[in-house]
Amino acid sequence: MGKQLFLILSSILLWWWSSITISGAYSQNQTDWLALASFKNAIYKDPFGVLNSWNDSTHHCEWQGVLCSKRHPGRVTSLVLRSQGLDDFLSPHIGNLSFMRVIFLQNNRFHGEIPPQIGNLLRLSVLVLSNNSFGGLIPSNLSRCSNLEKLNLINNQLVGGIHSDLGSLTRLKGLGLFRNSLVGPIPRSIGNLSLLRELSLGENALSGEIPEELSRLKRLILFQLSSNKLTGEVPAGILNISDIIIFDVRLNQLSGSFLNDVGTTSSLRLLSAGGNLFTGMIPSMLTNATGLESLGLSYNNFHGPIPKNLGRLKGLYLITMSGNHLQDDLSFISSLVNCSNLETLGMMENLIHGSLPRSFFNLSPSIDRISMSDNRIQGSIPLALGNLFNLSFLCLRNNFLTDCIPHSIGALSNLQQLYLDGNMFTGEIPSSIGNITSLGILDLSYNIFQGYIPQSLGNCKQLIGLDLSNNNLIGSVPVEIMGLSSLSIAFSLANNNLSGSLPLQVGSLKNLGILDLSYNRLTGLIPTSIGECLVLERLHLEANSFHGQIPEALRPLRGLLELDLSNNNFSGPIPIFLAGLSLLMYLNLSFNQLEGQVPEGGVFLNASSVSIYGNTKLCGGVLGLKLPLCKSPSSKKSSSTKARVIYVVVGSLLCLALLLLCLSIYYRKKKQTTTNASTSLSFENQFLRISYEELLRATDRFSETNLIGKGRYGMVYKGILDGGAMVATKVLNLTQRGASRSFISECRTLGTIRH
Repeated sequence: MGKQLFLILSSILLWWWSSITISGAYSQNQTDWLALASFKNAIYKDPFGVLNSWNDSTHHCEWQGVLCSKRHPGRVTSLVLRSQGLDDFLSPHIGNLSFMRVIFLQNNRFHGEIPPQIGNLLRLSVLVLSNNSFGGLIPSNLSRCSNLEKLNLINNQLVGGIHSDLGSLTRLKGLGLFRNSLVGPIPRSIGNLSLLRELSLGENALSGEIPEELSRLKRLILFQLSSNKLTGEVPAGILNISDIIIFDVRLNQLSGSFLNDVGTTSSLRLLSAGGNLFTGMIPSMLTNATGLESLGLSYNNFHGPIPKNLGRLKGLYLITMSGNHLQDDLSFISSLVNCSNLETLGMMENLIHGSLPRSFFNLSPSIDRISMSDNRIQGSIPLALGNLFNLSFLCLRNNFLTDCIPHSIGALSNLQQLYLDGNMFTGEIPSSIGNITSLGILDLSYNIFQGYIPQSLGNCKQLIGLDLSNNNLIGSVPVEIMGLSSLSIAFSLANNNLSGSLPLQVGSLKNLGILDLSYNRLTGLIPTSIGECLVLERLHLEANSFHGQIPEALRPLRGLLELDLSNNNFSGPIPIFLAGLSLLMYLNLSFNQLEGQVPEGGVFLNASSVSIYGNTKLCGGVLGLKLPLCKSPSSKKSSSTKARVIYVVVGSLLCLALLLLCLSIYYRKKKQTTTNASTSLSFENQFLRISYEELLRATDRFSETNLIGKGRYGMVYKGILDGGAMVATKVLNLTQRGASRSFISECRTLGTIRH
């Protein structure tokens, strides 16, 4: 019995001791549990349900994304919740996780400020908050995290300057502040971070000079300061850092001749300095960096020849020197044949001259992009062009190339963009271009091409831009091309000698932004199908022979910015719907046969945006158009009334004159036959008495053939009496108000006449 009691007491004592131990452990990690709970409560959206495991049924060290210390049970050391779409602000209680060493929260949707309480995490070595929407300032007390080795705040919305106290994080190996809105200078104190290997401050608005102290960072492998507002020269020594792999200072305002500082390092893989103000020559010693794979020096002020030994850089896959003042022939191409990985060659906008060498067409089979536009290259393109069968981009525009384009161009089956505009190519456009079914943009404008547009271009079903303008092409517009619904950027056949009508297939261009068929010989009506081109922004049909009225089919084109129908044969009124195209900024209707009133809404309110010269029958509009006023309906009625009065008066006077003439003839004849008659005849025998029946016979019953005048109050007929006398008879319209008064007035007038 005593033994059993002892066992019971021992069990109770063990249970009690265990309870004390568990309670103590719970008390020790309650702070971390509360901090994590606060973190979860601050999350508004958790689209993937990653925080569903964060509940009371499991210990917080088993929650997804949470790792705890083995030496200190229950204490959180890592929080890894990358790419979970978590949305809302970051709880300041995260600063209570005092054992925290690693935080990975990149690729989420956190916003608001980075809580300064993170500065309390003195054990923190990695903080990655990139690709979120954090705003505000970089917390200054991050400098308290003396164990921090990696600070990545890339691609957020941080503002303000870079605090100089970051220079006290002597263990820092990676500092990423790329793509924010930071301003001000780069702190000199960053030069104190002797362990720093990665410095990424690009795509901000940093200003001032690059601190000389940065050249002390002898362990740098990444130096990224692109797309800022930095000035001055690149400190000597940075390019001589033995381990540096990436050097990127493009798109700043840096100057000097920093290329002279390139040493013998073989570790450099990427050198990008385009878009600055660098000067000097490109030194041949640049090729000592034999590991170089990408060389970008475009848009600076480099001059002189191009190094002939670039082929030493056998790993080179990209070389761009466009937009400088390099003056050389194309002999440097020969050495590039050794660069078996070469994919991109950019030498446009320089002073390069000479003919394309044979070696040009023996470049690496991997060559993908060649741009040598805006130089002085001359001669013809040889048949060997077909060797570059992997090309996707070829730009030789604005040179002095001549002769025909070889048919071998059709072998470039992967070509997506072809720019040969601004040269002096002749002959016909090769139909083999239609074999390049991957072609997206074709620009052959400003050459001397002749003949017809190849129908085979209709095979290029991926064309989004086509420009054949400013050549000597003839014939009609191929319906095969007009039916390419893929065309979306621009389609221009302007300044050629094309004839015929605009095909109905124009309605297939439902995605097209610009259509320019100006300065050709196109005729006929604009097809109604053009109303289906709802995306059209610029429509130029000027200088053709289109006729008819401006079609109602243009009404649905609500996105039009420019419309030019000048120098055609359009007639009729200007459609009012043009005033309803709210985005229209330029309208040219000059030199047509338009008539009537000019609308006064929309684009017509700005005289500088509208041209209507050469339409002599237009009137009205805003004062700036300087057109005559249109006659209002009331003024037209008044003018019509005045004209009617004039006609009546003139007609009456003519009738009166004719009547007097007839009477004069009659009395002259009567005087000859009655010279012996008595002068004592009664008054009533001095005038003829004519019956109504005789007047009917004389005027053939007032026939229209005898009508000689028509006035407001009646009509005048000529007639021949039975005796042969000619008379004029006026028939009054007594239903017309004033007819009686007019008759009396005429009688009084006749009564005053003496003959």
